[in-house]
Amino acid sequence: MLTHRERMQACLKGEQTDRTPVALWRHHPVDDQDPELLAAATLHFQNTYDFDLVKVTPASSFAVKGWGVQDQWLGDSEGSRRYTRRVIQEPGDWEKLKPLDPNSTHLAGQLACLRLVKQGLAPETPLLQTIFSPLAQAKNLAGNDLLIRHLREYPAAVLQGLQTIAKTTADFIEAVRGVGVDGVFYAIQHAQGALLSLDEYKTFGVPFDQHALEASKDLWCNMLHLHGRDVYFSLLRFYDFQIVNWHDRETYPSLSEAHSLFHGALCGGLRQDTLVLEDQAKVKQEAADALAQTKGQRLILGTGCVVPITASHGNLLAARRSVE
Repeated sequence: MLTHRERMQACLKGEQTDRTPVALWRHHPVDDQDPELLAAATLHFQNTYDFDLVKVTPASSFAVKGWGVQDQWLGDSEGSRRYTRRVIQEPGDWEKLKPLDPNSTHLAGQLACLRLVKQGLAPETPLLQTIFSPLAQAKNLAGNDLLIRHLREYPAAVLQGLQTIAKTTADFIEAVRGVGVDGVFYAIQHAQGALLSLDEYKTFGVPFDQHALEASKDLWCNMLHLHGRDVYFSLLRFYDFQIVNWHDRETYPSLSEAHSLFHGALCGGLRQDTLVLEDQAKVKQEAADALAQTKGQRLILGTGCVVPITASHGNLLAARRSVE
């Protein structure tokens, strides 16, 4: 049998593997406010299911709390927190943002969590840190409606703010590399038709993504997450990722279509709702269909996003065992 690392590396090269890799991840609400507890929860999840990679999933606010936002745990089924205080109110506020140092309180806390996970994780298991795109962080600073209004009415101010966020993100990724991760899980939330036009994303998203990702380009296990529906899959040509993850059961392209559009590995095949609302037979059915669509090549079985915290233990086991 291959190790997790060997299996993942073979998958990314399109080589034959002993089985299809599988990876699921989830939020750990409340625990995600303490680096030691988040590390312990992440390791417990991995020790329970033995996935082929571990993605550390902090609350999105870790990246922006240094600028003054506040959030609260209100019981969201995906495990995410709700923002209760934003810091961008007026167009000029974008220009007031100053870069955050990776050693600032909240970024340093996430680095501490990552080190603990690295120490407790089997060395042959790939480790990824979640990174939110500058535009996704800007949404959390302003709220989505205000962000989109500002970028259309006051583009110069927003562009200046995005430059600050991108520098902060690039510096943080450099610090993440120092921990010894295998890749980043890069979450893009605005590359979808319901939010921005393709040209708008090319202006307000792509250049700042590229700036932020410069520090990760020599890592071997980077995963791009395209969040939402009607995603701009064509944007992949502007990036250099080994893996792409999106809501393949809910939006174009399907796994089979993506197999011909992207030459790296695909991560998907399972619907979030299936893991919450259906039984183990349905989970196994979706997994089998995913393998059929891709002929088991360049596929990492997973969901289009985080596993909801309400997903049953039995269904997670079924997902893990479906590739055996």
